[in-house]
Amino acid sequence: MITGRVNADFEPIIPLSIYDVNGKMYTQEAIIDTGFNGWLSLSPDLINQLNLIWKRRGRALLGDGSECIFNVYEAVILWDGSPLRIPIDEADSEPLVGMSLMEGYQLIVQVFEGGKVELHKVNAV
Repeated sequence: MITGRVNADFEPIIPLSIYDVNGKMYTQEAIIDTGFNGWLSLSPDLINQLNLIWKRRGRALLGDGSECIFNVYEAVILWDGSPLRIPIDEADSEPLVGMSLMEGYQLIVQVFEGGKVELHKVNAV
C-alpha cells in the first residue's frame, strides 16, 4: 500500500522515491492527477538534478485542446516497495503521478485538508 495526504489545496500527495543515474535515491512529493494518463512528470530542474537518460520526444493533447511536444526520459522509482523502470515526461509543473503508474491500484482519497490518500494493489479478475 502507498499512503499520502491531502494538502491545503485539496491535492492528493504521495511521496515518491526516485533513483538518479548513479543509484542514489531521492524522495519527492508528487500530486496524483487522474486527468494525466502518463506515468510521472517531473520538472526540467529535477530531471537535470537526477541526470536522467533522454529517450524520445512525446506528444500530448491538453485539456484545452492544444497539443504540446515534450521530452521523455527514463528513471527507476521505488513503487509500492519494488523498483520500477518508467518513462518520465518533462513538464514545467509540480511532479505529477499519472494513471498509467497507478494501473492495477485502487485510489482512496479523503477530500479534506490532512485527509488520507491510499493506493491499494488490486488483484485482477
